[in-house]
Amino acid sequence: MFDFGIKDIVDIVLVATMLYYCYRLMKESRSLNVFIGILVFIVVWLFVSQILEMRLLGSIMDKLVSVGVLVIIIIFQDEIRKFLYNLGAQQRVHSLVKLFRGDGRGKQKTDKETIMPIVMACMNMARRKVGALIVIERNSQLTEIVSTGDEIDANINQRLIENIFFKNSPLHDGAMVISKKRIRAAGCILPVSHSVDIPKELGLRHRAALGVSQETDAIAVVCSEETGRISVAIQGNFQLRLSAEELERILTKEMGLEDVHGS
Repeated sequence: MFDFGIKDIVDIVLVATMLYYCYRLMKESRSLNVFIGILVFIVVWLFVSQILEMRLLGSIMDKLVSVGVLVIIIIFQDEIRKFLYNLGAQQRVHSLVKLFRGDGRGKQKTDKETIMPIVMACMNMARRKVGALIVIERNSQLTEIVSTGDEIDANINQRLIENIFFKNSPLHDGAMVISKKRIRAAGCILPVSHSVDIPKELGLRHRAALGVSQETDAIAVVCSEETGRISVAIQGNFQLRLSAEELERILTKEMGLEDVHGS
């Protein structure tokens, strides 16, 4: 008699969830057809080996599957890395880390002093329609991105930020990386997102901002040279047309600096 219990329901739900997230990753990386082809092959393999019990064809497909696992890992190494990163970047995981690390609120004043020069510089550059791209490091290390630009290692200063992104500056086309409350580098090259969901009016800076936010947990702030609008990309999502107050609120929240007066 066929035994079907709660454990089987949980098993089906977990497999369905895994397939759904794989589908989303493949769709974002434009590898959906490959993913569908793999699913079709698995269904045929199970049908041949388990239902029809065709030994010769089943054994051949078994060998292909055993080798295919390694091939899939090689082909989709970026997607697998992104999946594992997203798993570790969940908010509950970070909350648990902060619990053991014992993050306090004594840094509130210093961190506000870190955020405000960025906000003021962005507002001035947006007013003058100066293009800028600022990446703020969080838990994911941006060492590889820093190595693509010119290292600066300076205090966060509004005037310095504006001078780096001045139109005649040799570093204005790249991205600035801020790490550990210091300007680490400028003129950095970012991975560009190939998502088809990005609005057409957004340019290369926005694609680069979205790309780095998809591959890391960094915060990417963009000042548009065409429209003078400020946008923020976080975890593969855009927040567009931001005011100074909205930008400050987002940076305060996302950098884990919730206002002590609100709690």
